[in-house]
Amino acid sequence: MGLVSVSDSVSVSELFVLIPLCLSFLLSLRLRCVDGDAIGIPTTLEGPFKPVTAPLDKNLRLNVSDLPYVLQNNAQGEGFQPEQIFVSLSARYDSVWISWITGEFQIGDNISPLDPELVQSIVYFRVFRSSLTYQAEGYSLVYNQLYPPDGLQNYTSGIIHHVLITGLQPNTLYEYECGDPSISAMSSSHYFRTMPVSGPSDYPNRIAVVGDLGLTYNTTTTVAHLMSNHPDLLLLIGDLSYADLYLTNGTKSSCYLCQSIESPIQETYQPRWDYWGRYMQPLVSNVPTMVIEGEHEIERQAENQTFAAYSSRFAFPSEESGSSSSLYYSFNAGGIHFVMLSAYIDYDKSSDQYKWLESDLGDIDREVTPWLIAAWHPPWYSTYSAHYREVECMRVEMEDLLYHYGVDIVFNGHVHAYERSNRVYNYSLDPCGPVYILVGDGGNVEGLDIVHADEPGNCPEPSTTPDMGGSCAFNFTSGPASGKFCWDRQPDYSAYRESSFGHGILEVKNETHALWSWHRNQEFYEIAGDIIYIVREPNRCPVQPK
Repeated sequence: MGLVSVSDSVSVSELFVLIPLCLSFLLSLRLRCVDGDAIGIPTTLEGPFKPVTAPLDKNLRLNVSDLPYVLQNNAQGEGFQPEQIFVSLSARYDSVWISWITGEFQIGDNISPLDPELVQSIVYFRVFRSSLTYQAEGYSLVYNQLYPPDGLQNYTSGIIHHVLITGLQPNTLYEYECGDPSISAMSSSHYFRTMPVSGPSDYPNRIAVVGDLGLTYNTTTTVAHLMSNHPDLLLLIGDLSYADLYLTNGTKSSCYLCQSIESPIQETYQPRWDYWGRYMQPLVSNVPTMVIEGEHEIERQAENQTFAAYSSRFAFPSEESGSSSSLYYSFNAGGIHFVMLSAYIDYDKSSDQYKWLESDLGDIDREVTPWLIAAWHPPWYSTYSAHYREVECMRVEMEDLLYHYGVDIVFNGHVHAYERSNRVYNYSLDPCGPVYILVGDGGNVEGLDIVHADEPGNCPEPSTTPDMGGSCAFNFTSGPASGKFCWDRQPDYSAYRESSFGHGILEVKNETHALWSWHRNQEFYEIAGDIIYIVREPNRCPVQPK
């Protein structure tokens, strides 16, 4: 690989594009390789591994305080200048969504929603440094968060724009501006790289994965480290802004569970979504980012409305992937097929989501997209006391389907810690089961989870475990934990667990090998706290044919 020359004419924004090329070369020097494999990095072929629990790091910064509002609210646009710019993928490489917000939000007793027709939704885009510019036009909307007249403050958003740009070349760097040129309200230039064509030999270089971000001092470290690893794609596995932890006057709720369980509405402070969008813009305006909802995105309001902010602020490839909901969808990124699922709507075998998933999995050609990755927010396999076996009904309904179609990796959040499983199916070690990876450690204000259900005195009572699909979390009937609700030692399916803030990077090398690394916040971003090659064995583990 030759050196990248950066001339004096390269802008700061363009450095965002060029630095990953240099970084990829420099990081490759950190590993000694033989026949293309890094020495000393384990593979799942060597598993199952003996369970390991990392001790709590004494250097860990446990400060989970929110950023001061002056830092949160640091990029508010004026008038109709675009802000909170966000790029996300469509279902295929040749199209992406560009989203942004113009105009001021309003919160108070008397709000008057803006008219979306006031501003155009225009994107100018071109191949990087090309003189030929194209134009795409989209649509706009506003959403409201409304409460009955009991003294709570209502909210109405700025104008949210979504533009689908199509006809793109694969694995190509594009430059774009968004806004309304008729009123001179256009953004500065931003950049994104399209995904490779779906095929067994082409993959995005780095996929960053993180859940439960929030807007804290830990969030800033996570995002800074993540940006330093220069991903080509970002997966946010639920619980984004945590707006529902705050009352409409902006103060933190003293009893989140009280209002979320016992009240027909859920008081939230919606401006936190705007603060979060402004803070995240330097990352998500340049790196295609795919989100899935967590419980903090439900946000119940008047007339039984839910997920209003989540479904309005982001664009999803739902229609392109045959889904009728923004809460579940699928997309391709080179030779990877992703399915993004919801634990917060119906998922039983008669539900629309299950029928969609069965159809989506049945349409996958594993000769074209060998890798199959699933993601949803709350984990099926977690050994922490927090949220222990909370979505057992979802596992009972869906696990067989994912297993028989050969899902390779599952990403979850919700539990505020890190955990990687051995290959597992129905709580038993299985060489053809998925590897489950828990990354709910992005930086939320609720703090880390450090208590394990298998430690003496920490096993929750089954009656206190809220299963969102009914009551499925019974005592085990076989295996080492037979007759018990929890194991009395770290379960065999748990390969590695650690309480720390951080993020993960997935690098798919070819149709059988993918390098997973997890990076703790208290260390330099390029140092892996956990690293392993996840290896597919299609000959040993045949999947359902297309």
